[in-house]
Amino acid sequence: MTTTSVIPFDIERVRADFPILDQEVNGRKLVYFDNAATTQKPVSVIEAILSYYRGYNANIHRGIHTLAEKATADFEASRKAVKEFLNASSTEEIIFTSGTTMGINLVAQTYGRAFLEAGDEIIISGLEHHSNIVPWQMIAGEKGLVIKVIPVLENGELDLETYESLLSERTKLVAFNHASNSLGTVNPVKYMIDKAHEVGAVVLVDGAQASSHIDIDVQALDVDFYAFSAHKLYGPTGIGALYGKKALLEAMPPYMGGGEMIREVTFEKTTYNDLPYKFEAGTPNIADVVALKAALDYIAKWGKNNIAAYENHLLQYATDQLTQIDGLRVIGQAKEKISVLSFVLDGIHHQDIGIILDQQGIAVRTGHHCTQPVMDRFGILGTSRASFALYNTTEEIDKLVAGLHRVKKLMA
Repeated sequence: MTTTSVIPFDIERVRADFPILDQEVNGRKLVYFDNAATTQKPVSVIEAILSYYRGYNANIHRGIHTLAEKATADFEASRKAVKEFLNASSTEEIIFTSGTTMGINLVAQTYGRAFLEAGDEIIISGLEHHSNIVPWQMIAGEKGLVIKVIPVLENGELDLETYESLLSERTKLVAFNHASNSLGTVNPVKYMIDKAHEVGAVVLVDGAQASSHIDIDVQALDVDFYAFSAHKLYGPTGIGALYGKKALLEAMPPYMGGGEMIREVTFEKTTYNDLPYKFEAGTPNIADVVALKAALDYIAKWGKNNIAAYENHLLQYATDQLTQIDGLRVIGQAKEKISVLSFVLDGIHHQDIGIILDQQGIAVRTGHHCTQPVMDRFGILGTSRASFALYNTTEEIDKLVAGLHRVKKLMA
């Protein structure tokens, strides 16, 4: 099978946008299949960062000189781009964070501390990244909250019947991912949000994995909070955004104190700034916020639906090819998945698989993928995970298949 018949864009032009791909690793042409951990960055994103530091590095919002005004304009243009990317109703609902993890912690430590009381219940899913487990455990331990978990079925989907049975008038918050980083499962978020709202619960969705693969409309979903990270969608590390409904954000106390989040400070009292600045204390990561817009523009250039269709093609091709390897078992076979393929090879440790593939220039992720409860559910220590992006090809998947046959030969 070739990619040319199904690619809705010029794959060679795409690959030319990513200079890191044009290198050898251990004497082999790099094959990068670790996109669920972080995607590579196109030239436009790299140049946006360089342009800021070379041309108009200045602090934002309070400066009246030319560089400060340029930096502020570009910073806020990125906020508008995120608002449009998520279809939020206002830029006031877009809080810049260091990434998904900070967004979840912000909600746990502000909304959770202010509005949850002893005996209240939080529901999370069995598919969660540790960053959507630990913050809730921390606030639950502090306030005497009860955490309940939606079980995972054998195919990697959530047990929705049990989810419905867990919901009650005691449920005050539900948190789950849009798509699983370790299995690729895409959850029925609209259905789950609606069910949570029926009992009056607030919903937070971890969009780290979904953001580069799935169209997101926070208004259509009616989600209360939605968090994502730029580095999962061809943007820089260390920056992300939290969407929150305006009424909720206005009711929540600030997360950190100082800098931009204040309106007036005296030794007797501090009053806080308006949204979104109330949650953005201190000098932000200006360069990377600016570059986030470049990443969103890059996705728009090729079209998210086109990218998703191509990535699904890669996933299907990889699944067909890898499942022909004797002793290989795919972990997570949900009906709807993003382009993540986790697998185990009988009798071979996942770390050995990763090391031998790396010797052939092939980068995959191995381990528990910060989802130890998922691994426990399937009775394994970890998996090898190949995750695909718009710059990957079926020819690279063929190299992965050949690499796994070499793994088997060496480890026999």
